[in-house]
Amino acid sequence: MAESGTRPDEPERFPRQGSMSSKQDLIQWENTSVETCTILSWLGYGQEIIQARKDAYRELGKLWTAWECGEATLIITGSKGEGLSSYLESDVDLMTVNNRVFCLEDDVKSSAFPGEITVLRSLSRRSYHGHCRLLLERLGTTIHRQVHGAFCDDGYGRELLSSDLYVNNWSNEDLHESEVRHERAGPSIPSTVHGHMHSDYVHALHYYCPNILSKWAARPRHWPPPEAVQRVVSLGAFLTPVGFKGSEYQHVEWRVCFNAGEIELISNLNDTQTKLYVLLKMIKNDVLHPRKKEVSSYTLKNIVLWMAENNPQASFHKKSLLQWLHEALDALRVALITLELPYYMIPERNLMATSGLDRKQQRTWISTITDMLHEGPRVILRLPKIRQCIVAHPEPLRWYSGRRIELELVWLMRMNRGFICSDENGKVDDTDAIVQALKRRINEVLTDVGVRMRMEGSRVINAQAIFDRILM
Repeated sequence: MAESGTRPDEPERFPRQGSMSSKQDLIQWENTSVETCTILSWLGYGQEIIQARKDAYRELGKLWTAWECGEATLIITGSKGEGLSSYLESDVDLMTVNNRVFCLEDDVKSSAFPGEITVLRSLSRRSYHGHCRLLLERLGTTIHRQVHGAFCDDGYGRELLSSDLYVNNWSNEDLHESEVRHERAGPSIPSTVHGHMHSDYVHALHYYCPNILSKWAARPRHWPPPEAVQRVVSLGAFLTPVGFKGSEYQHVEWRVCFNAGEIELISNLNDTQTKLYVLLKMIKNDVLHPRKKEVSSYTLKNIVLWMAENNPQASFHKKSLLQWLHEALDALRVALITLELPYYMIPERNLMATSGLDRKQQRTWISTITDMLHEGPRVILRLPKIRQCIVAHPEPLRWYSGRRIELELVWLMRMNRGFICSDENGKVDDTDAIVQALKRRINEVLTDVGVRMRMEGSRVINAQAIFDRILM
């Protein structure tokens, strides 16, 4: 690791693989790493189920986009889009991208876009790195009212698209049946459906920024491979309606994001790198307990992406998982000490700049992570899910793991089939033969699990309770 005074965009800040103090220590780290990899696969973080989740949510996004008839594109982002959380494990992050508006970098010509498209020009001067304001260049013939009602004067007779007004316009849309909408959180509009399905909606815009992407693509790197770099570039960028905290232009600023490209990047991590990311998220949730996203999953994702880029892929293998966890925790500790962490796509943007971390919390977390670094491979015993698996008998653990993974796979198929077979009000045609077959298998798995749980002395109430417990 570089010293704390190192510039935030220097790759040396992000660790290369260290060495253990003795051969016996190394063997202990390697054996525990292999066991941890196995446990994480049993817990639902194996490559097969991760890929199945990604495929299912990608397909759901395509179905929804087709239903919108080209007006908008839906991308399921976050841990769901990355395949790293089960059906009920976390909120669903949805990004809806308006296909009637395109935003362009300063020197990109707008003549290539048809007349029905509204074209906005980004102004990055006087905005923090990775943020910009949007100046109206050309009003399209087809424009949504949420866009039309979000323009404001910049004081010089020009029209800017206000990020605040844009979010507010979408917040005032009619609610769906059984939906409860919550207070805005950054660029997102959180809501709950049926009392337990939590979603975060972000209404974004396309951003054509070849200069930013070509600069990222040109970096020397170990990872990802050239073909993956080109796919990330082809997926482009988006602008989400949130300004830089504390900026005088905050209400009209937009943040540059690469959600689709980052899903592609996570897909290119190998099994060990993916499980490293999962362990870091467990540490965040079960050890650090951030209250206001002072440290978020996004923070940890960027640490993993930098580590993957700066180190040979061959050094990330099952036996090295916990050594890399040690290095990642050290990188997090340095980020907390210096309050510097470069954004992987735009290194000039410091992800810690608006963390809102107070001094007391900062000292507590630095102390906690320092203690964890001294614990060696025993650090994983701090994680309840891992600890429970270690003390459990392997046979029932494998049995429940198999049923849980099958249940989730079948439910994901049922989710997408239900979308295909639903009417304009969202009511699913339960007479569809595939829907019936999937529902039948779901009930069979739930019955098997319920019988075994009762035989083992568990008090289970009903199939719904079993479903919720398995897929949390």
